[in-house]
Amino acid sequence: MWVWALRFSLSFWSFFFCAKEVARLVTSWARLGAGVIPLLLLMGGCASYSHQYPTLKSPSGEPRQQELEDTPFHPQAAWQCGPAALATLLEVSGVADADPVDLAAQVYLPGLRGSLQSELLGAARRADRVPYRLEPRLADLLEEIRAGYPVLVLQNLGLSFWPQWHYAVVIGFDMDAEEIILRSGRSPRRVMSFRHFERTWRLGGHWALVIARPGDIPATATASRYVEAVSTLEAQQRREAAIIAYTAAAVRWPTYPLSYLGLGNMAYQKADYEGAEAYFHMVIELSPDEPAAHYNLAWTYLRQGRTSEALGAARQAEALASGNARYTDSVRAISEAARSE
Repeated sequence: MWVWALRFSLSFWSFFFCAKEVARLVTSWARLGAGVIPLLLLMGGCASYSHQYPTLKSPSGEPRQQELEDTPFHPQAAWQCGPAALATLLEVSGVADADPVDLAAQVYLPGLRGSLQSELLGAARRADRVPYRLEPRLADLLEEIRAGYPVLVLQNLGLSFWPQWHYAVVIGFDMDAEEIILRSGRSPRRVMSFRHFERTWRLGGHWALVIARPGDIPATATASRYVEAVSTLEAQQRREAAIIAYTAAAVRWPTYPLSYLGLGNMAYQKADYEGAEAYFHMVIELSPDEPAAHYNLAWTYLRQGRTSEALGAARQAEALASGNARYTDSVRAISEAARSE
């Protein structure tokens, strides 16, 4: 009998807390002017999830409450929370002409009535900024706020099978009250409980973004993830911004080799072959088994008319290729290029 009573009690409280979540969702839809609440929203169940906020700890000496009150606010037009949130972060990063209307032309997709994350990332790079995706940790998000970076987040204010996607900007928190503060929609200061925010953020894939000017590095950045973000900036031909960012990475993480690989690529593209050679040698010194460094060094030697050294570096790249098709034909590529010069 007591086993049945325990099961009933657990079921009741599970339903009770699920009902509270549904109530919050209804309120969210109403605030955003979503109109009719779908019947499925009211019928949906709640999946179990281990929240992060109960285990949050404030680093020693760091504030338990913080709000970036000077963060600009751009109220969103219909369906255009993406351009509004992006304009906020770009303006904070020093882009003086960041305007939601102009950005909408770059990132808003009428067929979707919204903006994809890839569009926001691309627009940030076109503004010569480094968009950096955070790890899916609430503690990292709060750490960026402490460092002065507002954080752009993707939320799902609906359910996993009936999503209501929404971009907002986190500008503050209160650990004692367990609350998050956002610039959201048409609200310059929307307060959400940690529990409610974490639910909507989780359903949005824990997607969170800070935007840094080249030379500035987010508080929670790691060498590999930051340099990867800069390499995408390089791929979009934002070369001067990439050089500044790679240099900052080399200063922050002097033993991380791929920062120097990026700087070598930048020097090579500017026909500074001596500079490129020096950087590629730095990569090899730190990471002798990196085939990209030997391959790029081979081309750098070739551009300086040092064919024998180029072939030697190409052979080394092939030996380290480990099946990587990009480097398995290094010698042939260098030989053909040498004959054509």
